Amino acid sequence: MTFSASPAAIASLKTDLDHLLDRLPTHQDGDLIFQTLNLLLQMGEEGMERLDWKILRSSVRDLHHGFQVFAGYRHTRKVSVFGSSRLSPDSPEYQMAVDFAQRVIAQGYMVMTGAGGGIMAAANKGAGAEQSFGLNIQLPFEQGANPYIEGDSKLIDFKYFFTRKLFFLRESDAIALFPGGFGTQDEAFECLTLIQTGKSTPFPLVLIDRPGGTYWQDWDAYVHTHLRANQLISPQDHRLYTITHSLDAACEAISGFYRVYHSSRYVGDRLVIHLNHRLSAAALDQLNQAFSDILLTGQIEQTSGSDPEASGSETANPWPQLSFHFNQRDHGRLYQMIARINQVGESTTNHPERKKTRRVC
Repeated sequence: MTFSASPAAIASLKTDLDHLLDRLPTHQDGDLIFQTLNLLLQMGEEGMERLDWKILRSSVRDLHHGFQVFAGYRHTRKVSVFGSSRLSPDSPEYQMAVDFAQRVIAQGYMVMTGAGGGIMAAANKGAGAEQSFGLNIQLPFEQGANPYIEGDSKLIDFKYFFTRKLFFLRESDAIALFPGGFGTQDEAFECLTLIQTGKSTPFPLVLIDRPGGTYWQDWDAYVHTHLRANQLISPQDHRLYTITHSLDAACEAISGFYRVYHSSRYVGDRLVIHLNHRLSAAALDQLNQAFSDILLTGQIEQTSGSDPEASGSETANPWPQLSFHFNQRDHGRLYQMIARINQVGESTTNHPERKKTRRVC
């Protein structure tokens, strides 16, 4: 097969690569760029099949587009809304999704959907294009962008489900699920799997049904009867999600999650929980007494740390944080601990749904 790149294009690429390589020693991410380029070189020498290269190219293209779109919104909290694309505008679930999106943007969030119809269209409609993202998937049927996000710069067309899901989970600070089909069920179980295994940092997962509806209650009965009762999940894993028929309760489950808790990440072998405010000595003692069962060793310690991504005077401000050796198994209990932190800690007077200067991935 004839190579399509012209000699001029190859020469231009070589010039750009040389320029990039010259900058690596002083580039803040030079080590990562070097490792990525080195990996591509290895792949080029290993005789990968053409289809493999097409998958790699399209995956990187998806990632590049997503990184570009979200770059300017990294410090704004977002709620992803999932649900059936087949529910009509006159269904009660559709109107609830419109109302829910209106409420969460009033709390300071932006809204993300799959950009399709039904519940996705309802959420984009409620949030409005300015406060919406649409993560569309290229399908041969039924997945054109809904009119409330169509044409907006925050609409992203993904080729692959896995790159699309990566951005949903990476950028979401909360996920709300309305009744839906296989796709909605897939999102629910994938979110639970990532939280349960510690591959995602904790975030509120809210399952919303219309008043009198039994969709999520029936789903929950299956989880309890076949998974929990047979010890296929941990006894406290039901703490990872909230089921409600009330939009007031759904919004409180999200905003309350970030009342004192801000974010978390691992530093070495310790889980570090960042707080909006310091806990009192009495509150810290309560946590140590109540949650000693999830510690591998030692105690929960409270320290102050600076924000490594802040600039200027912000670097001098203490960043309250809890640090401990989490067993990385009892995530349902960790969610209980976060709920306790939000109860015993001083409630923030800032807008609780706004990120600070750090984006924890």
